[in-house]
Amino acid sequence: MSPPKKSATARPAKSAPPSPEETRFSCRFENLQDMIDEVLTYAKKAGASAAQAEFSEGFGQSVSVRRGEVETIEYNRDKGFGITVYVGQKKGNASSSDFSPKALRDTVDAALNIARFTASDPCAGLADPEWLARAVPDLDLYHPWHIGVEEAIELARRCEGAAFAVSPQITNSEGATVSVQEGQFVCGNSLGFVGGYPSSRHYLGCSVIAGEGDAMQRDDWHSTHRDGTRLSSPEEIGDYAARRALARLGARKLPTCKAPVLFEAPLAASLINNFVYAASGGPLYRKTSFLQNRIDKRVFSKKVRISERPHLKGALGSAPFDDDGLATRNREVIEDGILRGYFLSVYTARKLGLPPTGKAGGSHNLIVEPGKRDFRGLLRKMDRGLLVTELLGHGVNYVTGDYSRGAAGFWVEKGEIVHPVEEITIAGNLKDMFRNVAAIGNDVVIRGARQVGSILIERMTIAGG
Repeated sequence: MSPPKKSATARPAKSAPPSPEETRFSCRFENLQDMIDEVLTYAKKAGASAAQAEFSEGFGQSVSVRRGEVETIEYNRDKGFGITVYVGQKKGNASSSDFSPKALRDTVDAALNIARFTASDPCAGLADPEWLARAVPDLDLYHPWHIGVEEAIELARRCEGAAFAVSPQITNSEGATVSVQEGQFVCGNSLGFVGGYPSSRHYLGCSVIAGEGDAMQRDDWHSTHRDGTRLSSPEEIGDYAARRALARLGARKLPTCKAPVLFEAPLAASLINNFVYAASGGPLYRKTSFLQNRIDKRVFSKKVRISERPHLKGALGSAPFDDDGLATRNREVIEDGILRGYFLSVYTARKLGLPPTGKAGGSHNLIVEPGKRDFRGLLRKMDRGLLVTELLGHGVNYVTGDYSRGAAGFWVEKGEIVHPVEEITIAGNLKDMFRNVAAIGNDVVIRGARQVGSILIERMTIAGG
């Protein structure tokens, strides 16, 4: 099931905006910076002891084609302003989509009124100044894709057409979609930090159905990139989506058993998501995570190393600073299976009595170090077990680590796929699953802020019919 190959600024001084020729935003970058200064100045005069504000805008175009016919054409253009104010350690926030001077002042006033009626929180407040971003690299996050509706329709038709061309057994389609999304933001606080940048995220994907009647199966594939010209070709995506759907025909249930489970690369990212949530500040300070008090203790197999690289050029998870204005930094999160750091914002770090890690708004480019085996090599190492290519439901208990999810995929014997499988449940405990990672593949698929190959777990319970 190997997939096809893929053919910021901060100041005290003003940041350089993107040139007008390169952007289709309605607001000039400098104007957003000026409005940040104005609302922060107004908030201080109105009684705020500290404040943080953000202006953002974005636009997009999405075209969907189904069975060769245009199904949807959607445009979106939006903008927003948000302000958080502190009166001592009382916090209030408010937002608006109206950028007029009166609306901005009214929004600040609303946030101040909220703050005056909230309880004081000793952990509330802006970041300590020494943590704020100062010199911020340009991370190459903005690539406008000037694609018209007619061209987008043609790309979607080519994608879906390639899927239908694979086999007469591809009998229906859920559609092919081409999406363009671009945005920019500027944020700042009363400590003097102001920063922002434009970014883009483009998408091409297809979902098709194989078979007829009760024997139908569906599958999909897609490509996402900041640069639309670097997406996989529509023919590659459509072809691969079709072959995935065809491979699932004739799926059967399994008897209940215990066996190794191989999570295909796109699904392996969900295991990393489970880890990130359990290692994040909110669940930790609320004492609802099984990873409490685990810093410098082994939580994964010795085979696992996870690095965070926020400054990779053009990557989907890159960011020069987080939502608190903290500079992002390279770090090792897991070394030889040992947990070296949590994912903490300023607030959650204070709640835990730990330094913040620049994670307000999420993590950035988590890279799971790949092993030497490719996908076929992982199947051979597993020998006999379950390859999971689809997960259903959300059966994860982060207090205990218990994990139970519906699944579909393929049964493997002697390192070879023998038949597709459906209507099963896989179950275990994340604490055991993480410690029992037997291998990580080099078949890395990048979707969002996770870069990980397929992950082989030594043993899980598989419940069938």
